[in-house]
Amino acid sequence: QVQLVESGGGLVQPGGSLRLSCAASGTVIIMDPMGWYRQAPGNQRELVAIITSGGSAAYEDSVKGRFTIARENNKNTVDLHMNSLKPEDTAVYYCNGRRLGKDYWGQGTQVTVSS
Repeated sequence: QVQLVESGGGLVQPGGSLRLSCAASGTVIIMDPMGWYRQAPGNQRELVAIITSGGSAAYEDSVKGRFTIARENNKNTVDLHMNSLKPEDTAVYYCNGRRLGKDYWGQGTQVTVSS
């Protein structure tokens, strides 16, 4: 059974940093792409960052220059490094991975940016 397990998240002050990590288990096939989405209360889930197995990355406009996505293919892991966090970054963050045309999701981790 394929599972994505997230870690990290929590409460941070504006301007602070956090790292989210996600590990895929139950598969030896590289998930491609892998990415992070977020959903704030009352909003739809939106793509934050995505990265292919070849290392090509794309970001949502509001996080460009502040967030960095990185992955280790041999471990099927993906991290999201978040800097200069803003209150509007507050949301539940979800890890996503695609394997053989099917999307898999983590359970979500809360990120709260508040003073």
